[in-house]
Parts: sequence; structure tokens; C-alpha cells
Amino acid sequence: MDAQTILELLENSDDNAVALSAPGRTDLTFGAISAQIFKSGKLLSSLNVGRNDRVAIVLPNGPEMASAFVSVGAWATTAPLNPNYKADEYEFYLSDLNAKLLIVREGVDSPSREVAAKLGLQVVELTVADGAAAGEFDLKGVEMASLPPTPATKDDIALVLHTSGTTSRPKIVPLTQTNVAASAKHIRETLSLSPTDKCMSMMPLFHIHGLIAAVLSSLGAGASIYCAPGFNALKVFEWLKDSEPTWYTAVPTMHQTLLARASRNKEVVESTKLRFIRSSSASLPPAVMEELEATFGCPVIESYGMTEAAHQMASNQLPPGLRKSGFVGAAAGPKVSIMDSDGNLVEQGGLGEVVISGPNVTLGYENNPKANEENFTNDWFRTGDQGFLDEDGFLKITGRLKEIINRGGEKISPLEVDDTLMDHPAVQQVVTFAKPHKMLGEDVAAVIVLKEGMEATDREIKDFASERLAGFKVPATILFMDEIPKGATGKLQRIGLAEKLGIA
Repeated sequence: MDAQTILELLENSDDNAVALSAPGRTDLTFGAISAQIFKSGKLLSSLNVGRNDRVAIVLPNGPEMASAFVSVGAWATTAPLNPNYKADEYEFYLSDLNAKLLIVREGVDSPSREVAAKLGLQVVELTVADGAAAGEFDLKGVEMASLPPTPATKDDIALVLHTSGTTSRPKIVPLTQTNVAASAKHIRETLSLSPTDKCMSMMPLFHIHGLIAAVLSSLGAGASIYCAPGFNALKVFEWLKDSEPTWYTAVPTMHQTLLARASRNKEVVESTKLRFIRSSSASLPPAVMEELEATFGCPVIESYGMTEAAHQMASNQLPPGLRKSGFVGAAAGPKVSIMDSDGNLVEQGGLGEVVISGPNVTLGYENNPKANEENFTNDWFRTGDQGFLDEDGFLKITGRLKEIINRGGEKISPLEVDDTLMDHPAVQQVVTFAKPHKMLGEDVAAVIVLKEGMEATDREIKDFASERLAGFKVPATILFMDEIPKGATGKLQRIGLAEKLGIA
């Protein structure tokens, strides 16, 4: 029977195998992480925290964040928060979550502490002893109860996260133990993960991508995770050399940063033992996929994920399966279909909204009947993405419905423009977005980062685009920048970008 809880996911692992490692730290075995989980259960029990109680976690990226996620999630509900939030953001999220406990790192001055005090929320400090293995921790001043609390059951909430809230108030997404266990299983099966694998984790561990794709799928496979302290372009090749991973998972902007520095780190690149590279959380330009495969000599597996699906929904396949550049893959866990605006499923090849249904999909937003009515139709969850399924059942995302540019009635997919501009030999990165226009409503704009040592003018870029795109799709405004503005998880954010850049 498939595992239906975080605890069950870890039941059949080899106690002597490495579970967690990190730069400059000794390894933590599966036996030790199991001991950490049960020790944490007793610590939580003494704080009167158990099933479905919400524990906000504000920790820097690294092995303690990974082990705290599974250690709390086995007994209660984890609520990881971005450690870079400001006080006002913590006040909103901690109040909205109705958290019972806040865990912070000893010695780290976080505004979450003052906010918790203001809200009357109990705070405990996570401590790491000198010489502790990666992921071993204590909760300062907490006496262990003699028995841990009752383990969470399959219908209990394992994880709560907020949606990004780029266009509206962030919504709470509750994910059950079944949801996260199912998604971890889907990823494990898609990637054929085994105890011989090692994932280099660089994704933020307050985000669904890092939590499920890197951490939980690996632990559920009896595989190990090398927990880097976030993403650092200057250190990532050092970590690759140190960890010798069989795979890593990242967002496209991270892949592009690696490619920009790969030529300076040829020795490390040539010595990597990567079985594959995974990309998710945003569309991967075909040009980037091709360059990654050529540089690292392994297949790049683009997958499609979102918080409401406990991450994975579709994925390209490992060889000898199909791998299609520009597509996010075939259904890889839940059922995936396309729905028209009237709520009817369309025939294969038809364009519409991507909808999903399956064991990894949230049962609904919390305390938000309006959002649930808008986002659930006949047991299908409406993703907000537009796309179609080809003859092989592979999904092509043509854009977020809210991001589609409406230029005088002409609908333009920013992704199509991105992919075209990425084919220009001087372009390293691009993000296309809507810019307000007095007569047309919206017009096309793009931010471009040029490859190191290369030059191009906006006229050259526009001429290049004009040869490949209809005139109305060619960006009216092109901005050259050293770096594209990104969100906290490294994803490009098109909505609101015109305002952020002062061209609205």
C-alpha cells in the first residue's frame, strides 16, 4: 500500500544510508533523521502541539529547515515562511495562519520574533550543537515529554502555504498528508529515484518546489539530499564538486545563471555525474534546455507544478521516454485536461484552461468560498494556465490567463515572445510582459539580459523578432538590464512588472 503520511514515506529506508548532507557538515543517516523526528514529536508534545496545530517555521535554507519540515510535519502542520519577510508581512501571514507556535533559529534576529510577541504567539528557538550532523537540532529550553503526540493521519493537514498573491490577497492552501505523500510518490516514479540518488537542493525550502520535489520525494525514495544554503551563483559550482549529485531541481532563472558561469567552471562541469537535471515552477525556454543538455551532457526534464497540486502535475520523461522541448510533459500523477470558459472539457488539441484532478490536489482554499467556487468545477481544479494537449498527451502551456497580453483585442502569449527572443544569439534571459497603452489597452514590453561580452540594440532585437513574429507581437518597449527582477523563489513575475520598472 502506498504511503499516505510523511512518517509512512520514511518507513522503509535503510537506517545506515545518508539522508541529509550539507557544505562543511557531517552526514545525517535515515536512522538519525528518524530519531530526530521522534525527538521533535516529544518536544512538540510538551508544548501542547499536535495534529493539525500550525507551526510557523522561519529558518534559513539548509539541512535544519529540511529536517524541521519533516519533523514537524509528521505530527502537526508545518507553515514555512520566507525568512526575508518584513514585519508587516509576518503580521499578515502569522495572523492569517492562526499559528500556535513559531520556530526561529537561535541567534538570528528576525522581525518575526517581535510580531509573534505582539500577537501573543509562543516562540521557541531552534539550536544546533557544535559538530552536529546536517539536520540535527534541539528546541531551546523545551523539556521532552515522555511520549510523542499521536502521529498525523492521512486526512490531517501536513502543510499550509499561501499563494503568491500577485493580483489579490494571498490565499491559504492546505495540503493533507495524503496530498504531499502522493506528490512525493509521483515525482519519485517520474524520475525513477532510488537510494543511489543524491539531489542537490538549492530551491528555497519555504516553497512547494523545494519542499516536495527536492526533500520529500528524495526521502521517500531512500535517497539523499545535499542541502545548500539557498542559491548562490558564486558557490554553486563549488557545491556541485563537493556533493557529486545525481540530479538537481531548479527554476529556469537558476539554470540560466549556471549556464552563464559554466565556461569559467569547465573542470567541475566535465566531472559532474548528473543523471538528469529537473526544471519546474516556470516555463523553460527551449534554447535554455538545449544549452543545458549540451553543457552538462544529461537530459533535462521539464515538469509542471503548483502549490495547489502539492507541486507536480505533469512532466517530461526520462529516456527512453518522450522529452519535448517547449512542453511541460504528460500527466504525471493527477489527471490533466483542458476546459473551456463554460466548464466543458475540450477535445485533444483544443486550447483552454488547464485543469487537474487527483490525490495530490488540495481539497480547497481555506475560508475562501468565493475562490473555491471560481477555481473548482465538477471536481476539477482550474489552474489559471492556458494550454493544449498534443497527440501524445503532452501539455503545452501558452501562458497564465491573467498574463496574456490583450493588445487591442489581439491576444499575445508572453511565453511565445520569450522563446523567440531567446533564439537571438546575444540574449541570455528575457521576460515579456504587458505595458499599459492609452489606445490599445495593453502593449508588449520585454526586459532582456545580454550574454556576457555580447551587444545588441533594441532596434536589432525588434528586427530579429519582426522576422519571426506577427507585427503586433513584437515588443514596443525593450529594456536592457544586468539582472531581471525576480520573486522570492527565483521565478519571473510578469504581473505588475511595468509598474515596478516605472514604465506604466
